[in-house]
Amino acid sequence: MGVLPLAAQAQGYVVGVENLAFQPHYQLDESGQYRGFGRDLLDLFARSEGLQLEYRPLPVNELAQRAAAGEVDLRYPDNPEWAGAAAPGYAPTYSAPVVAYVDGVLVDPRHAGQGLDGIRRLALVKGWTPRGYQSRIEAGQVQPVEARDLRQMINQTLRRDTDGAYFNVVVATYYLDNVRARPGALVFDPSLPHTRSHFHLSSVRHPELVQRFDRFLGEHAQEVEALKARYRVEANLDSAYMGMEQWKVDFLERQKRKEAQGQ
Repeated sequence: MGVLPLAAQAQGYVVGVENLAFQPHYQLDESGQYRGFGRDLLDLFARSEGLQLEYRPLPVNELAQRAAAGEVDLRYPDNPEWAGAAAPGYAPTYSAPVVAYVDGVLVDPRHAGQGLDGIRRLALVKGWTPRGYQSRIEAGQVQPVEARDLRQMINQTLRRDTDGAYFNVVVATYYLDNVRARPGALVFDPSLPHTRSHFHLSSVRHPELVQRFDRFLGEHAQEVEALKARYRVEANLDSAYMGMEQWKVDFLERQKRKEAQGQ
């Protein structure tokens, strides 16, 4: 758990966070400390408001229950659209949107644009809901192939065991670029069903704290945007190169032009 050291009189709150690697948004380092865009954003909020925040990493499927029980004061990230799988009595106050995200399908770049008929087997991490694909799954037109984590899901698609991988596109692209060192090996296909939404901060018992956070977002908009740019959490959200560093985008565009000239 990570604690932001502030003055002794600072108000203390516990933030429930997800105990998984979801870079560049957040992850736990080797010592179990919460890091990434989410940490830096909430630390900035704490400093501006004179708060002390303790970050408590928890399994994703326990966060709503712990918040409803009062074991955590704040939850990040959260989203009203996720409430269907939440715990009984979970009715938090949500902040204004913090950061935009897209959940969608990454495919072999040679297969991009082929449409839904090109997706017969869809890789997804256990626990994820492939929005936009449920009816085709129920009709037997798409077979979901569950993976235990992002690494296994990406491997399934790189090996062509599946036709695509459904995940947060910025996070999956970050993994391909920086962990697997395979930039462009899979690309987001915007022609396929995908979900656009936002991460929010939420609280069941402290709506006034959420209001303070909303005010902070407005008053510190430039600093928040600088953090987004630093971590590239909204990079190329309207592009097939979503989340990718600009030099890699430029390289892949040059490769495409060379291939087109050679045809």
